[in-house]
Amino acid sequence: MECFNENFAEPLSPMAQNFSSSALRVYILGVFEFDVPIDELQIVSLLRDLFLSTNPRFSSVMVMDKEGGKRWSKVEVKLEEHIFVPKFPEGLSLDSYDKYFGKYLSRIAMEESPPNKPSWEVHIIKYPTSNASGGSIAFRVHHSIADGFSIMSLLLSSLRRADNPSLPPTFPSRQRSKPEFGNKRSSMRLPGFFNSMLDFAWNLLNSTGVDDKTPIRSGDEGVEFHPFVLSHLTFAITQLKEIKSNLGDEVTINDVITGVIFYGTRLYMQDVDYESSKANASACVVLNTRKVGYQLVEDMVKSDAKGAWGNRIVFMPIPINKLEDGQNPLDYVWGAHKMIKKKRHPLALFINDQLSKMTRKLKGHEAAAEQLRETFRNSSAMISNMIGPVEQMALANHPIKGLYFNVPGIPKSLMFTIVSYMGMLRVTITTEEGFINEKKLTSYLNKAFESILKAAKVTSQRKI
Repeated sequence: MECFNENFAEPLSPMAQNFSSSALRVYILGVFEFDVPIDELQIVSLLRDLFLSTNPRFSSVMVMDKEGGKRWSKVEVKLEEHIFVPKFPEGLSLDSYDKYFGKYLSRIAMEESPPNKPSWEVHIIKYPTSNASGGSIAFRVHHSIADGFSIMSLLLSSLRRADNPSLPPTFPSRQRSKPEFGNKRSSMRLPGFFNSMLDFAWNLLNSTGVDDKTPIRSGDEGVEFHPFVLSHLTFAITQLKEIKSNLGDEVTINDVITGVIFYGTRLYMQDVDYESSKANASACVVLNTRKVGYQLVEDMVKSDAKGAWGNRIVFMPIPINKLEDGQNPLDYVWGAHKMIKKKRHPLALFINDQLSKMTRKLKGHEAAAEQLRETFRNSSAMISNMIGPVEQMALANHPIKGLYFNVPGIPKSLMFTIVSYMGMLRVTITTEEGFINEKKLTSYLNKAFESILKAAKVTSQRKI
């Protein structure tokens, strides 16, 4: 990496420093699926305007300053070096193209971007798959540039509603019966304070090794460089809302889908190794700390100082309920609700932030990144979710059939990334190849959903 000179611009945020350290190299890999053939020229023209004219980080590289931190340095961008159109064999079956496409995504996800050019790429795959008869476009962006929320805002600014391009997209409601974050005085109430102290202790333990090695956690050093397999599940948001309404107003759709994931994962663990159903296991849940929803790119540029760009996220380990005989499946939803609500407490977020700041100040950026890596590596799974549009969207007049993302570079055998789109919730499961049986796992996740849906239909509201 080049050294400091006077032409360097803004420094990387602390989280961006973590994601571009010797301990972690983290990317965002997003995929758009199409049922119409992809017009490469239209896409390339759009990308030129989309990436290069919105934020200078897309035309900058990371360089080292005198204090050992990193800054963004402007460079000349050659667009052709960021766009790739792979060649697969012609005339294959959809199943064969699914495998080629999956292996291609796994390969590019593990590649490290050259340090002398901006860390983003676009891959135009013109071959059909089971989910996209017209082809797919994959966006690979270094997580230091922005988090998934910022990237989604950027992409949404380039999309248009397929039914009426003049109208803006709409999103599922996120209203709650009670405020998610209280005022400063209420956030310091004693129950919240003591819960946050417990969370603080939990995070310290989790960064030094808590979870057992199980059928979902190999614990291998360098697991982030192992090939992975992508699997997908879709659930109707109407059914998730039905479960939510039967369990109480405070329960969210995120609580429901997290409960489904926890229950299905435990069922899988029990099948592979019965004893592991009661082993210590936790999931690192990504929480967005922004106070505003999606913004147009022009608004994000104006409000950059207020954090429209960058990584406004925290990672919270949440224990996965152990599987007991005769257990009510709804316990997993209620349990997820209680734990996520506690973890989102402002004091808990403040304590975790202060812990990171203290580590950076006393030991430096690399030590803080290593601590975050240990938090990832020593928990068993990761869950990250995004809200997508209700209507079908189009990219350069190409209607988007489906979309999903994952987060390469996280040292885990198992990750769940979730996005809503057109009334469906899509769960993408990233599993370590050869270690986790992805077909068996998806089967148990479906079984968990059906069990929770059935139990919710016959239960009365329970006070949480």
